[in-house]
Amino acid sequence: MTLEQLLAAKEVVVTCGSGGVGKTTTAAALATMATLHLGGRVLVLTVDPARRLADALGLEGIGNTERPVSAATFAAAGLKPKGELWTAMLDTKASWDDLVRRHAPDEKTRDAILANPLYENVTAQFIQSHDYIAIERLHELHASGRFDLIVVDTPPTRNALDLLDAPGRMEEFFGGRLLKWLTAPIRNRLVGAASRPFLTMADRILGAHFLQDISEFFVLLQSMEGGFVERAQQVSRVLTDSRSTFCVVTTLEPAAAHEAAFFVDELHRRKLHLGAVIVNKTLPSYLQEDGPDAAADKLRDGADAIGAALADLVDAPAARVSRVLSEVADSFDNYAVVAKREAEQRTELAVAADVLVTVPILDEPINDLAGLVRLGETCWR
Repeated sequence: MTLEQLLAAKEVVVTCGSGGVGKTTTAAALATMATLHLGGRVLVLTVDPARRLADALGLEGIGNTERPVSAATFAAAGLKPKGELWTAMLDTKASWDDLVRRHAPDEKTRDAILANPLYENVTAQFIQSHDYIAIERLHELHASGRFDLIVVDTPPTRNALDLLDAPGRMEEFFGGRLLKWLTAPIRNRLVGAASRPFLTMADRILGAHFLQDISEFFVLLQSMEGGFVERAQQVSRVLTDSRSTFCVVTTLEPAAAHEAAFFVDELHRRKLHLGAVIVNKTLPSYLQEDGPDAAADKLRDGADAIGAALADLVDAPAARVSRVLSEVADSFDNYAVVAKREAEQRTELAVAADVLVTVPILDEPINDLAGLVRLGETCWR
């Protein structure tokens, strides 16, 4: 299967990977290529793209609102798409606000939560809120039926499982002991004698009624338990739906490759569909060919003779030219060793994926639509 065939067969592509591997740019490139070749309405939901990429896609100044990339933008790049490319930038706070508005039992509770000074800080650290809200937003957009393909650029995470576990942890939080403990001070107006000294000390250190204020906030939050839990279950089902697939983006640097391999294993164990592994910034394939390797050997063996022949041409002593040529040959051999190791790593990552894509190190930074197409063309077919 090719990447083109994979995207043609799916409605949701969730791109995952650690920070710094090119995940955001890859997600935008996949969506752009799908728009050019497959048609329909394609949405890329991205997270904090680089400023130049954001400008190229028309993302500047927007949050959760989906916007189309204009026909003029495509025309300026010499492109004629079959479909429409839409973009949105994931806004964690705005998405949480929308979630509260949907699930609050009444307007009074909704306004009390949104106005609570603890709300912004708590949701920013709340059960991997970035990971959960990315999948929650995906569910909302997919359920709307407005798009034929949605490519989601998930937030970078140290633990790749945060993305998969976030909906379940939402359920666990509402049914767990922590929430009961946090809401106890206001639910039990008569505090036990054993607890009273602790609460008094806490108020003295942290401020008057600190624990009671926290308790009041979580009581409000608990009033939305039914809606949150049901929604978390629906969000989990999006990940396992046959119309959804995961795309793991990585480089072959040790930390990124280790996390990618771990995530690939977990997807397989959880019976989630791994559509593609995309390996960015790889060394050129010619480093593994026999011809260049033999040329490097000849260059090293004949360095003295070649150096003497080139000395006048480069205006340098023959010995120096000879030394440079020998170092070039040695450098080529070293790169060839690394390229061979990369090939072995790619083979290991590709075992469970439908598609393995390798993207070479590109000469120019990607900062416009044409750059996304250049990237996309290296892995499309």
